[in-house]
Amino acid sequence: MGAMLLRIRAARGREVKRDPSWKLGLLLQSASIAAVFTIRRPLFTPFALLGAPCEIAVAVLAAALAVTSAWMLLAALRTLGKQWTWPARLVEGHRLVTHGPYRLVRHPIYTALFGLSLATALANSRWTALGPFVVAFSIGTAIRVRGEDRLLREAFGTEFEAYARRVPALVPRLR
Repeated sequence: MGAMLLRIRAARGREVKRDPSWKLGLLLQSASIAAVFTIRRPLFTPFALLGAPCEIAVAVLAAALAVTSAWMLLAALRTLGKQWTWPARLVEGHRLVTHGPYRLVRHPIYTALFGLSLATALANSRWTALGPFVVAFSIGTAIRVRGEDRLLREAFGTEFEAYARRVPALVPRLR
């Protein structure tokens, strides 16, 4: 997530169109992530009272999810390059990116943020944080995905439609 904070600069070029719903989506996503960091459990206590084998499995899952999600986030930011911005917007010369992690999902940054936050919840939060996190993050993400897809559909028409049919929004298909 720090990588995103360091990339606050705007995409170059004259803005062509912007979706205003991105702010509400970002607010809900941010609130959900804040819940993960504020509903903490005491250090060295189990996630849930499920026994040692389950706690080890939760720890391994959290570590694997964190590594995979961090890779996906950094790869997506690198692939987008100067086109990445916080707001959902299009600039002159905007390209439809379909390579790198964008060949797996249309919105890999949201997938990665969910994975990183879930890994953090499993490692540090009380199990009661999962519900509010998943609900708020899912609603915020749905708002942002709908707005971004609408912008891309208007800008790229049938090219985006074919991409959207081929590639899922958030969860990669198992082959």
